[in-house]
Amino acid sequence: MHPDEPGTAVTAAGGDPLAIVCGGGSFPGAVAEAITRRGRRPVMFAVRGWANPEVVERYAHHWIAIGQVGRFFRLARAENCREALFIGTLLRPPITQIRLDWKSILLLPQVIRLFHGGDDRLLSGVAGLIEQGGLRMIGVKDVAPEIIVPEGILGRLQPSERDRADIAHGLKVIAALGRFDVGQAAVVANNHVLAVEAAEGTDNLLLRIAKLRRQGRVTTPAGTGVLVKAPKPGQDHRFDLPAIGPQTVENVARAGLAGLAVVAGSTIIAEPELVIAAADRAKIFFVGMREDAAG
Repeated sequence: MHPDEPGTAVTAAGGDPLAIVCGGGSFPGAVAEAITRRGRRPVMFAVRGWANPEVVERYAHHWIAIGQVGRFFRLARAENCREALFIGTLLRPPITQIRLDWKSILLLPQVIRLFHGGDDRLLSGVAGLIEQGGLRMIGVKDVAPEIIVPEGILGRLQPSERDRADIAHGLKVIAALGRFDVGQAAVVANNHVLAVEAAEGTDNLLLRIAKLRRQGRVTTPAGTGVLVKAPKPGQDHRFDLPAIGPQTVENVARAGLAGLAVVAGSTIIAEPELVIAAADRAKIFFVGMREDAAG
C-alpha cells in the first residue's frame, strides 16, 4: 500500500475512534492492540521516517510528515476522532526539516518558541496545539493500563540489599537531573553512577556500559549494578513515559548488570511475558518500584 493512502480498518468500531500518533518501535502496536481488545477502534497516524509499516498497517492508518498539522486535523475529523495519543520513538528534527502545511505556517511563531526548550516543553506545547484544534490529548494509562508495569518483583530473581541501594541512588540521580530535561535512565553499581541517559537512548546507554566493561573502564564484577528507569520530576505523564521491551533486558544482560528497576505505574512495557521470560533466562531481576523508593 502506498504510504500516502489511508489503510483499511481490520477491527470493528467500538466507542469513539482514537487517533494514535505513531513514532518508531513496537509500542504503537501494543497500544492499538490493547484498545482494540477493549472494543475501541485505533486510527494510526504514522510519522513518516519513524513509524514501522508492519506495525501501523494492521490498522486504519494515515501517513503524515512532521509539520503536517492541517492534514492531521483534517484526517482526524474525517475519522471522527475526539481524542489523540502520542506513542513511539521520535527524535526532534531540526526546524528547517519540518514540512509545513498552511495550518502549520499559521502556527509557526508558536512552534518556533516551543523549539527553544527541552523535550518536555516541546511535547507539552505540541499537545497544547493539538487541543487547540479540538482534540483531547490523553496518555497510555488512560486507555491501556495493562501495558503499564505493575509494582513488585516481576520474574524469579529478587534484588539484593545492595541492588536496592543502587536503585534508590539511581532514582535520586534521575530526579536531580530532571530539571535539566536529561534522560530517564541511569546505571548505578555499588552506589557509583556509571552512566546516565542522554540523547542516545537506553539501548545505546547499555551498549556503552558493555563497551566500557570490555575496555576495563567498568571494574565492578559482572552481575553488579542496576539499570534504573523513571519519569522526570514534573513530567507530563501523557507523553514520553519510560518504556522497556525484550531488547532492554538483553542489553542489561550484555552490560553485565544484576537487573532492571523501573517506576511502577509510569513505565510502558511491550510484550510483558517475553520481558519476564528474558529476564529469567538471563538470570537478572526485574522489579517495578514505587516512585518514592529513593527514600
